[in-house]
Amino acid sequence: MWAARYPAKVTYFSDRTDVMAPFLAMEVFERAVALEAEGRSILHFEVGEPDFAAPSCAITATCEALGSNRTRYTDSRGLLELREAIAEEKESRTGIQVDPDQVIVTPGTSPAMLLVFSLLVSPGDEVLIPAPYYPCYPNFVRFFGGVPVYVPCDPERGFRIEASRVKSLMTGRTKALILSSPANPTGAVQEPSVYQELSNLGLPIVSDEIYDGLLYDEAPSCTALGLDSPSFVLDGFSKRYAMTGFRLGYVIAPEEAVRKLHTLAQNTLISVSDFVQRAGIAALRDGFSTLGEMRDAYDARRIRMVNGLRRIGFSIPVLPRGAFYVLAGAKKFGESSRNLAFSLLERTGVAVTPGIDFGDEAEGFLRFCYAVSDETIDEGLIRLQKVLG
Repeated sequence: MWAARYPAKVTYFSDRTDVMAPFLAMEVFERAVALEAEGRSILHFEVGEPDFAAPSCAITATCEALGSNRTRYTDSRGLLELREAIAEEKESRTGIQVDPDQVIVTPGTSPAMLLVFSLLVSPGDEVLIPAPYYPCYPNFVRFFGGVPVYVPCDPERGFRIEASRVKSLMTGRTKALILSSPANPTGAVQEPSVYQELSNLGLPIVSDEIYDGLLYDEAPSCTALGLDSPSFVLDGFSKRYAMTGFRLGYVIAPEEAVRKLHTLAQNTLISVSDFVQRAGIAALRDGFSTLGEMRDAYDARRIRMVNGLRRIGFSIPVLPRGAFYVLAGAKKFGESSRNLAFSLLERTGVAVTPGIDFGDEAEGFLRFCYAVSDETIDEGLIRLQKVLG
C-alpha cells in the first residue's frame, strides 16, 4: 500500500530528506487511528499524550485572547511577558536565575531543537547521544549533515550515563552532547553529579528538560542551567501542563547564541501564535497546581503498568524514575520489535511503540506510555495476556 502511494525515489528531491527516518511512534499511532475509523477498539500506549485536560486557566486565556483579536504577529522571540514568566518559573524550579532575553519561544519543543541543531551542527560534526534515545535527536543531527555517535546506557543500571564512556567516544569532530532527564523512552533520571561530570568534558550541552517535574521515588531534578559548559535547555508545555496540542515550547540559550537563534527564528518560525502564548502565560501563573495531581496519578499508574507487564513476562529490571514511559524487554515474544508492535496492534488493538524507534540498543523492547487511565492499563494488560501469556 505504502509503496504504491509513495514512490521509493524521486530524482528532484534533496538527498537531505533521505536521512530522516520515519517516526515509528507516529506510524503506529496513524495505523491505530485508521483501525479506529473502521470501528476497532484501540488502546493507545504508543504516544506520549497525557490524558489530563489542559489547565482551565490556559483554555480561558486562549478564548479571551481570540475574543480580543490577539491573532497577529508577535516578536519572533516570543512575547516579553511570556519570556519573563518562563524565566521566573524556571528559576523557581531550579534555583538558577534566567535572563528573559535568553529565552526563544517556539511552536513546540521540536522546532526549538531544530533551531539549536541548525546553529551547532555543520556537515561532518559529531553529536554524542546517550542510547536509547528520542528518535528526533539523530534525525535532526543527520538532517544538518552531522553524525550521531551513540553512548550505550545499561538497562540494569537504570540507563545511567557514564561520563567515562562519553569521554572515550569524543573526537576532534565532536561538537555537542545531548542529555535528557527524565528521559524518553526509558524514564531514566540522572544524578546532578552526572551532569557535573559531563559538563567537565567541555562540550556544549543540549538538554531536553520537557519531562522535568514528572519525577518519582524522590528522584532528583536535573538541569543543564548553571553548568560550566555552554548549555541549550529545551522545554515546553506539552508534558508538565498537558498542553500537547497547543504546540508551545522554548529554548534557553547561552547569551552569545541568542542573536543567531533569534535570526533563525525570524526566518523559519516568524512568530508563535499570540493567543497560544497567552495560554502559556496563564499556565505558568496559575496552572502549576495541577502538576502534583498528575504526578501522583502517573506514579500509581507506573507501578500498575510495570507489575502487570512483569506478570506477562516482559523484562523490566529497574523501575523508571521519571516521565511516563516503560521500556520493557520483549525479546521472548519476538526478535523484531517493529513486527511485534504492529502484530499486537492488529491482533489485540493495543498500540505500543517498537523499541527500534529508539535505536539499536532498544531493539527487542517495546515502549508503553502510562499517561492513560487505570481502566485502559488494565484492559491493555488483559488483551496482551491473552495473546502473549
